[in-house]
Amino acid sequence: MEGIARMAERPSSHTAPPFPELFKTYYPQVVRQIMRITRDQSAAEDLAQEVFLKLYDQDIRLIENIGGWLMQAGIYAAYNYLRGEKRRNARDEEQAHHSSQVEPSPEDRWLHQEEIEAVREAIFSLPERDRTLLMMKYSGYNYKELAEATSVDTGSVGTLLARARRKFRDLYQRKRGSEA
Repeated sequence: MEGIARMAERPSSHTAPPFPELFKTYYPQVVRQIMRITRDQSAAEDLAQEVFLKLYDQDIRLIENIGGWLMQAGIYAAYNYLRGEKRRNARDEEQAHHSSQVEPSPEDRWLHQEEIEAVREAIFSLPERDRTLLMMKYSGYNYKELAEATSVDTGSVGTLLARARRKFRDLYQRKRGSEA
């Protein structure tokens, strides 16, 4: 372990070429490498510039294989870019979903509340058996369960439900007509 630490402290015996020469030599390769991943020329050029800025901040003498370092840094930059784009797209979709769910206006809420009240009044104006049949039917109960709950023959449930629906519709329409 100590040997590794000493090797990192020791400057490399090779002398690194000047940065502008490295840029001219490797920039096209780094851009191509990033382009293979991102499929976006302008993003690849921007990312390649970021890679070279990172290289500029490094002590180039400590990098054994500058070409390999640049290619690996380009790959990391490209995948980070793609992950960032994926997160940005998900945020944009979430934002679009939330903005499409517009809060109803006070008038719409009031009308909705009026509608609920009209349904309640119509339901509670029905005889108890009709109210029970309708409430249970629209809560998912089957005819046999409806027959047991209302103490009627299973064969009569369909007819009784049809009559209850008709009574409800008439009561509801009268209630809505009296408001207008």
